[in-house]
Formats: sequence, C-alpha cells, structure tokens
Amino acid sequence: MTDAPAAPRPHVSITYCTQCNWLLRAGWMAQELLSTFGQDLGSVTLIPGGGGHFEITVDGHSVWERKRDGGFPGPKELKQRVRDIIAPDRDMGHIDRKKTGPDDPPGTL
Repeated sequence: MTDAPAAPRPHVSITYCTQCNWLLRAGWMAQELLSTFGQDLGSVTLIPGGGGHFEITVDGHSVWERKRDGGFPGPKELKQRVRDIIAPDRDMGHIDRKKTGPDDPPGTL
C-alpha cells in the first residue's frame, strides 16, 4: 500500500523595490509568514524589483499590492490574508480576536 502524494504546499513571493531599499521590509514580512505558517508553506521567495513595486502573492494570486492597498501591510493583516487563502478554517488565536475598547465589559472579545 502506498501513501497518496502530499498536496503541494503554497508558494509565497514578495516582490520589493531595491531602489527604495525595501529589502528589510520584505525580509521582515517573509520572517513573519515563516514564523506563523512554518511547514504549511512550500516556500517564501524574495524577488528584487524596481519602480516602487511591493507585492505579495500566494501561488500567483495577489494578496497585497502597495499602491492598490494603500501602503504596506502590518503583520496581522498580512497573516490574515495569507491564512484566508492557504487555510481558511485555521484559527489564528489572538490575531483574530477583536481588541476590547474602554466601553466593552471586561472579558469581552
């Protein structure tokens, strides 16, 4: 009896502008994704580009594009968008929970 082949794991690409010195930002986003999703990802690739381009894709589908989405993603929003593609049923714990405001009762999420 042979095991069924494993489903291919998603590939994330981060294209960043080298002229804008966005390598550190791209590396940070890659680190955040690898720390959170680890073995769920097939790869995270940094792709040098130019012209102010900063885009994150999962298997060729745009998750974040700097001009379209109004700037750079924060780790929380990026992780949620990637999760929604690669594992929509996955609970992200504290990332998914709403912050309580000053008018919310204690213990409210």
